[in-house]
Amino acid sequence: MKKKAIGLSVVLILVVIMVGTYIKKQIEASEVINDYALGYEMDLDKEGLEKGQIAPDFTLQNLSGENLTLSDLKGKKVILNFWATWCPPCKEEMPHLQKYYEKYAQKDNVEIVGVNLTYTDSNVDNVKKFVESYKLKFPILLMEDEGINEIYQVLTIPSTFMIDSTGRIQKHIVGPLDQDALREHVKELD
Repeated sequence: MKKKAIGLSVVLILVVIMVGTYIKKQIEASEVINDYALGYEMDLDKEGLEKGQIAPDFTLQNLSGENLTLSDLKGKKVILNFWATWCPPCKEEMPHLQKYYEKYAQKDNVEIVGVNLTYTDSNVDNVKKFVESYKLKFPILLMEDEGINEIYQVLTIPSTFMIDSTGRIQKHIVGPLDQDALREHVKELD
Protein backbone atom coordinates (compact mmCIF):
# COMPACT_ATOMS: atom_id res chain seq x y z
CA MET A 1 0.00 0.00 0.00
CA LYS A 2 2.86 2.32 0.88
CA LYS A 3 4.55 1.57 -2.45
CA LYS A 4 1.33 2.45 -4.29
CA ALA A 5 1.07 5.77 -2.44
CA ILE A 6 4.70 6.62 -3.21
CA GLY A 7 4.24 5.65 -6.87
CA LEU A 8 1.08 7.77 -7.08
CA SER A 9 2.88 10.70 -5.45
CA VAL A 10 5.74 10.43 -7.96
CA VAL A 11 3.24 10.41 -10.86
CA LEU A 12 1.43 13.45 -9.44
CA ILE A 13 4.73 15.31 -9.01
CA LEU A 14 5.70 14.52 -12.61
CA VAL A 15 2.28 15.70 -13.87
CA VAL A 16 2.61 18.95 -11.88
CA ILE A 17 6.11 19.51 -13.29
CA MET A 18 4.92 18.83 -16.86
CA VAL A 19 1.89 21.12 -16.52
CA GLY A 20 4.02 23.82 -14.91
CA THR A 21 6.58 23.59 -17.71
CA TYR A 22 3.81 23.77 -20.32
CA ILE A 23 2.23 26.83 -18.67
CA LYS A 24 5.64 28.55 -18.38
CA LYS A 25 6.32 27.99 -22.11
CA GLN A 26 2.86 29.34 -23.02
CA ILE A 27 3.42 32.48 -20.96
CA GLU A 28 6.85 33.03 -22.52
CA ALA A 29 5.41 32.50 -26.01
CA SER A 30 2.60 34.99 -25.38
CA GLU A 31 5.10 37.64 -24.33
CA VAL A 32 7.09 37.35 -27.56
CA ILE A 33 5.95 39.51 -30.48
CA ASN A 34 5.81 37.32 -33.54
CA ASP A 35 7.39 38.62 -36.75
CA TYR A 36 4.00 38.91 -38.43
CA ALA A 37 2.67 41.00 -35.54
CA LEU A 38 5.53 43.49 -35.42
CA GLY A 39 4.57 47.05 -36.23
CA TYR A 40 5.00 48.14 -39.82
CA GLU A 41 4.53 51.32 -41.75
CA MET A 42 1.31 51.34 -43.74
CA ASP A 43 1.47 52.22 -47.40
CA LEU A 44 -1.13 54.97 -47.61
CA ASP A 45 -0.55 55.43 -51.33
CA LYS A 46 -2.26 52.19 -52.25
CA GLU A 47 -5.92 51.28 -52.23
CA GLY A 48 -7.29 49.87 -49.01
CA LEU A 49 -9.89 50.19 -46.29
CA GLU A 50 -7.64 51.49 -43.52
CA LYS A 51 -7.97 55.10 -42.44
CA GLY A 52 -5.89 57.23 -44.77
CA GLN A 53 -5.70 54.70 -47.60
CA ILE A 54 -7.07 55.44 -51.05
CA ALA A 55 -10.65 54.20 -51.41
CA PRO A 56 -10.82 51.22 -53.80
CA ASP A 57 -11.96 52.52 -57.16
CA PHE A 58 -14.94 51.19 -59.10
CA THR A 59 -17.31 52.13 -61.90
CA LEU A 60 -21.04 51.41 -61.80
CA GLN A 61 -24.07 52.52 -63.77
CA ASN A 62 -26.75 54.77 -62.36
CA LEU A 63 -30.48 54.34 -62.97
CA SER A 64 -30.16 56.16 -66.32
CA GLY A 65 -27.46 53.78 -67.54
CA GLU A 66 -24.62 56.32 -67.19
CA ASN A 67 -21.32 55.27 -65.64
CA LEU A 68 -19.94 56.87 -62.50
CA THR A 69 -16.36 56.18 -61.38
CA LEU A 70 -15.52 56.86 -57.75
CA SER A 71 -12.06 58.31 -58.47
CA ASP A 72 -13.65 60.93 -60.76
CA LEU A 73 -15.03 62.55 -57.60
CA LYS A 74 -11.58 63.49 -56.23
CA GLY A 75 -11.66 67.10 -55.13
CA LYS A 76 -15.00 66.50 -53.39
CA LYS A 77 -15.72 64.79 -50.10
CA VAL A 78 -17.73 61.62 -50.67
CA ILE A 79 -20.33 59.89 -48.54
CA LEU A 80 -20.32 56.37 -50.00
CA ASN A 81 -23.42 54.55 -48.78
CA PHE A 82 -24.23 50.86 -49.41
CA TRP A 83 -27.94 50.02 -49.07
CA ALA A 84 -30.90 47.94 -50.33
CA THR A 85 -34.63 48.62 -50.72
CA TRP A 86 -35.61 45.76 -48.37
CA CYS A 87 -33.43 47.02 -45.49
CA PRO A 88 -35.47 48.76 -42.73
CA PRO A 89 -32.52 50.83 -41.36
CA CYS A 90 -31.74 51.91 -44.94
CA LYS A 91 -35.33 53.10 -45.35
CA GLU A 92 -34.96 55.04 -42.11
CA GLU A 93 -31.69 56.63 -43.24
CA MET A 94 -32.62 57.66 -46.80
CA PRO A 95 -34.66 60.78 -45.89
CA HIS A 96 -31.72 62.00 -43.79
CA LEU A 97 -29.29 61.50 -46.66
CA GLN A 98 -31.61 63.42 -48.98
CA LYS A 99 -32.13 66.27 -46.48
CA TYR A 100 -28.38 66.56 -45.95
CA TYR A 101 -27.85 66.51 -49.73
CA GLU A 102 -30.35 69.32 -50.29
CA LYS A 103 -29.19 71.48 -47.41
CA TYR A 104 -25.41 71.00 -47.15
CA ALA A 105 -23.89 69.03 -50.05
CA GLN A 106 -22.98 72.03 -52.17
CA LYS A 107 -21.89 74.13 -49.19
CA ASP A 108 -19.75 71.31 -47.77
CA ASN A 109 -18.36 70.23 -51.21
CA VAL A 110 -19.83 66.75 -50.77
CA GLU A 111 -21.19 64.13 -53.12
CA ILE A 112 -23.39 61.37 -51.75
CA VAL A 113 -23.13 58.14 -53.72
CA GLY A 114 -25.73 55.51 -52.88
CA VAL A 115 -24.66 52.02 -54.00
CA ASN A 116 -27.71 49.80 -54.16
CA LEU A 117 -27.00 46.11 -53.64
CA THR A 118 -29.19 45.41 -56.66
CA TYR A 119 -28.21 41.74 -56.78
CA THR A 120 -30.13 41.34 -53.47
CA ASP A 121 -33.18 43.30 -54.64
CA SER A 122 -35.82 41.58 -56.73
CA ASN A 123 -35.29 43.89 -59.74
CA VAL A 124 -34.16 47.33 -60.90
CA ASP A 125 -37.78 48.54 -61.12
CA ASN A 126 -38.06 48.18 -57.32
CA VAL A 127 -34.97 50.37 -56.95
CA LYS A 128 -36.45 52.99 -59.30
CA LYS A 129 -39.74 53.00 -57.38
CA PHE A 130 -37.86 53.33 -54.08
CA VAL A 131 -35.79 56.27 -55.38
CA GLU A 132 -38.91 57.99 -56.71
CA SER A 133 -40.92 57.44 -53.52
CA TYR A 134 -38.12 58.92 -51.38
CA LYS A 135 -37.45 61.67 -53.97
CA LEU A 136 -33.73 60.93 -53.91
CA LYS A 137 -31.66 63.35 -56.00
CA PHE A 138 -28.13 62.13 -55.24
CA PRO A 139 -26.52 59.51 -57.50
CA ILE A 140 -27.82 55.97 -57.03
CA LEU A 141 -25.58 53.29 -58.51
CA LEU A 142 -26.63 49.74 -59.29
CA MET A 143 -24.43 46.87 -58.13
CA GLU A 144 -26.05 44.08 -60.09
CA ASP A 145 -23.33 41.54 -59.24
CA GLU A 146 -21.43 40.95 -56.03
CA GLY A 147 -17.89 42.25 -55.94
CA ILE A 148 -17.62 45.82 -54.75
CA ASN A 149 -19.37 44.92 -51.50
CA GLU A 150 -16.69 42.27 -50.97
CA ILE A 151 -13.85 44.69 -51.75
CA TYR A 152 -15.31 47.14 -49.22
CA GLN A 153 -16.04 44.28 -46.79
CA VAL A 154 -19.68 45.34 -46.45
CA LEU A 155 -21.29 42.76 -44.18
CA THR A 156 -24.10 44.90 -42.78
CA ILE A 157 -26.18 47.60 -44.42
CA PRO A 158 -26.48 50.47 -44.37
CA SER A 159 -22.74 50.83 -44.41
CA THR A 160 -21.19 54.24 -45.05
CA PHE A 161 -17.64 55.27 -45.91
CA MET A 162 -16.52 58.86 -45.39
CA ILE A 163 -13.95 59.70 -48.04
CA ASP A 164 -11.96 62.95 -48.00
CA SER A 165 -11.36 65.22 -50.99
CA THR A 166 -8.11 63.40 -51.84
CA GLY A 167 -9.97 60.10 -52.20
CA ARG A 168 -8.82 58.61 -48.90
CA ILE A 169 -11.06 56.71 -46.50
CA GLN A 170 -11.40 58.46 -43.15
CA LYS A 171 -14.27 56.52 -41.53
CA HIS A 172 -16.48 53.47 -41.95
CA ILE A 173 -19.84 53.65 -40.19
CA VAL A 174 -22.19 50.68 -39.91
CA GLY A 175 -25.85 51.46 -39.31
CA PRO A 176 -28.12 54.38 -40.17
CA LEU A 177 -27.05 58.00 -39.86
CA ASP A 178 -29.24 61.05 -39.40
CA GLN A 179 -28.68 64.47 -40.97
CA ASP A 180 -26.83 65.86 -37.92
CA ALA A 181 -24.48 62.87 -37.69
CA LEU A 182 -23.74 63.16 -41.41
CA ARG A 183 -22.85 66.83 -40.99
CA GLU A 184 -20.56 66.11 -38.04
CA HIS A 185 -18.72 63.35 -39.89
CA VAL A 186 -18.30 65.53 -42.98
CA LYS A 187 -16.90 68.42 -40.88
CA GLU A 188 -14.09 66.08 -39.82
CA LEU A 189 -13.05 65.50 -43.46
CA ASP A 190 -10.64 67.83 -45.27
